[in-house]
Amino acid sequence: MGNDDHRRRKTPCGFCMAVFKWIPVLFITAVIAWSYYAYVVELCIRNSQNRISMIFMLLFYHLFLTLFMWSYWRTIMTSVGRIPDQWRIPDEEVSRLFRADSPDTQKRILNNFARDLPVTNRTMNGSVRFCEKCKIIKPDRAHHCSVCSCCVLKMDHHCPWVNNCVNFYNYKYFVLFLGYALVYCLYVAFTSLHDFVEFWKVGAGQLNASGMGRFHILFLFFIAIMFAISLVSLFGYHIYLVLVNRTTLESFRAPIFRVGGPDKNGYNLGRYANFCEVFGDDWQYWFLPVFSSRGDGYSYPTSSDQSRVSTTSPVQRYDAMGDTAASRLDGNPTDKLIGASPLDTTNHHHNQSPHQVRSTSVQPTQLLQVQPPSPFRDELNERQEQLANGQSLNCITAAARSSPGECGVNGAAVYIDMIGDHPLKGADPAKGSPCPPNGDLPV
Repeated sequence: MGNDDHRRRKTPCGFCMAVFKWIPVLFITAVIAWSYYAYVVELCIRNSQNRISMIFMLLFYHLFLTLFMWSYWRTIMTSVGRIPDQWRIPDEEVSRLFRADSPDTQKRILNNFARDLPVTNRTMNGSVRFCEKCKIIKPDRAHHCSVCSCCVLKMDHHCPWVNNCVNFYNYKYFVLFLGYALVYCLYVAFTSLHDFVEFWKVGAGQLNASGMGRFHILFLFFIAIMFAISLVSLFGYHIYLVLVNRTTLESFRAPIFRVGGPDKNGYNLGRYANFCEVFGDDWQYWFLPVFSSRGDGYSYPTSSDQSRVSTTSPVQRYDAMGDTAASRLDGNPTDKLIGASPLDTTNHHHNQSPHQVRSTSVQPTQLLQVQPPSPFRDELNERQEQLANGQSLNCITAAARSSPGECGVNGAAVYIDMIGDHPLKGADPAKGSPCPPNGDLPV
């Protein structure tokens, strides 16, 4: 319980309220005590004719009653816990927080204080959750209970029938309490059904000494059926919450995450993992009211964390890439340029014609858009006119005249001179040495 609740108990009114809170628990305890008398004494001992069946009935009855009362007791007596001091904001920071002139300043103060705390939940404005009554940063899934007067870890709801908050530490006990209470009621109703039917077959004048015992059995059946009907819906709902890893408060108001915003399924890890988070990894303790839940109550794995750490097979990772050839062509401009002008990988012979040399679909000047200097431009125009008239080209170009020892080539080789050509070894233009046929470069 919180400090405020402790101070309330010191006053007469607070003491009366504390006693009043135990009335539902005392009522349930009284009903269980009466059902024990009605079943054991009136139904089994005084009314059963078969001793063997009575022994088995009492054996299973006490087994279910023990598990039921054990779970109920653990749910009631388990404390809600206490938030450590590292979550508590110092008084000077609290004063500074309340004196802040804008929500953005308060948000900055809270985020700065909680930078080392494992919190992912936020408020609607994106700020860290802060409890003004407890003066603490609220851990994930924690809420302030006005009845308990403190912040409760993984608060589900405050149940008056157990006079306690259903929280991280006793949620497993609470679910087992509902389950064993349902089994207890169904078992009592099933085993008392025969005597309930016999009650209506006996006339009112025949209910003499054993009449009160029969009324006990009659009311025992009715009460067991009524409690079973109410428990089956409540137990089924909490089993659903366990399987989706959600509290009652989160089912009505989705938690808000720092990344992703509101998400009711933010803590859903899969049905088996969700079940193990509440009941533990060791199956031997699943149905016993002993603490075996995962975690510490302050931080919880989320569905986004699980998706990031999940591994996939190499085939799946490769298939997820899609068509690599198409994606490369569509995403890289350089690949588009190469695909637009495919390279001619054919090995040309030395005797091929100039038209075969220039048989590309895109001219080099169209790709590079380079303007040659004035002397070379005149030479290029002259050679293009000679080629168009069917005349033979003189291999001594302006580049060769300006640089002795270099030789041009026919056709497209003129363009090669524009961007630099390989020197022709052993050819002396001054002596009239012949150039390679058709302008092929020396090999």
